[in-house]
Amino acid sequence: MGWPIQRVDLGIVDYEQAARDMRRWVKERQDGVEGDRLFFLSHPPVVTYGARTSHDELPPAAAALPSVQVDRGGFATYHGPGQLVGYLVVNVRERGVVDIVRWLENGLIEALASLGFDAVRRETPKGASSLVGVWTPDHRKLVSVGMRIRGGVTSHGFSLNIDPDMTAFEQFTVCGMQDVTMTSLREMAERQGKPTPSDAGVRDAIAAVLC
Repeated sequence: MGWPIQRVDLGIVDYEQAARDMRRWVKERQDGVEGDRLFFLSHPPVVTYGARTSHDELPPAAAALPSVQVDRGGFATYHGPGQLVGYLVVNVRERGVVDIVRWLENGLIEALASLGFDAVRRETPKGASSLVGVWTPDHRKLVSVGMRIRGGVTSHGFSLNIDPDMTAFEQFTVCGMQDVTMTSLREMAERQGKPTPSDAGVRDAIAAVLC
């Protein structure tokens, strides 16, 4: 895109608090009070889902994993410790018509490459479940992407699995796909026989590309 985006580093933020904050961040950008920003944070364990998600795709009550409906596209996904969340709040009207999702996917792939990990984006076949996100070359999903544009300003963004509890993804239907296999940088690093990147290192790599 070629414009400055301010990096904002946050810690662990309750999802519902972050949702309230995000509405404020979007309004600030729409009003021109603030510029474009990328917020880095993480959430306590929670499954978020869009309006098209059916009840049987959500965690069962026995899972004790809270579920929250959100105002983004996409289906159910997990957030929790060990996962980096990035919320992108930028004014696309001021920058011209762009494919913001493809730009984000490509930027994340470039950042992962700088850390020594190969990743790809996938085109969604007509009539198939959306393949938006970032994947390993053998089609395990590493990054989920879900965004919304209101009044020319984006909200929501991506979640990248660094070293979360991967068993959480077994308790619901991820991204509306029954057969998706999720992975993490820890699993990828173990296959390559090298250390897992730190949260700070992943943040820096992504900011170097997107900001």
